Amino acid sequence: MLKFSFLPALLLAALSLPASANEAAIRKAFADRMPNLKVDEVRPAPMPGLWELRIGGEIRYTDPTGTFLIEGELLDLKARKNLTEERIAQLNRVDFASLPLKDAMVWKSGNGKRRIAVFADPNCGYCKRFEKGLQDVKDVTVYTFLIPILGGDSAEKSRSIWCAKDSTSAWLGWMLRGEAPPKSTPGCDGGTIERNLALSRKINVNGTPAIVLEDGSRIPGAVGALELEKRLQALNAPAGKS
Repeated sequence: MLKFSFLPALLLAALSLPASANEAAIRKAFADRMPNLKVDEVRPAPMPGLWELRIGGEIRYTDPTGTFLIEGELLDLKARKNLTEERIAQLNRVDFASLPLKDAMVWKSGNGKRRIAVFADPNCGYCKRFEKGLQDVKDVTVYTFLIPILGGDSAEKSRSIWCAKDSTSAWLGWMLRGEAPPKSTPGCDGGTIERNLALSRKINVNGTPAIVLEDGSRIPGAVGALELEKRLQALNAPAGKS
């Protein structure tokens, strides 16, 4: 008797479908089987026969029929690349030119020609460590967006710092030397803090510090001055050099 496996035959048939049909089948399968899972995007993965699911800022994989859900990283062994990591980095890129810099505190060293944006909470210990390291980086302009996400008195501190007569000095005084910011005045508009929080949610900032470089790439978490300098030099290196 001729024996065959039904599942490989099903997968082979699915692979022959137009991409739009595969996408529709996958979306329907997940809507039926995992209705609480919001799939934002379905597209072919770099590996033939595999499909990519974007769920918020996360990446998962499935087969062409939406029967299996694969959690993990897709590695290209020949090119020695983490394709999942690259895809997430691509999704998290930020249009630096679109950032509302008026809502950020700003300071610069030297000529300030290299720009970075930082999302930080005043009660974040890693933010304090990063801010101290920044003092050793030359020729940089730093835009800091206050986002009180750690609870406690983060919101009160953020408002007091932003509403200070010189918000940048108040910020640096607190982060570098532990100088308590002045109490905010009742008439101060704290709307900036809410806008910053909304912005952070929009671009999927889930922790502090979150660093955005001028090309839109991101550095999650605190890095030392040497590592930041290395990234900035690579960003500004002539084409073909690193």
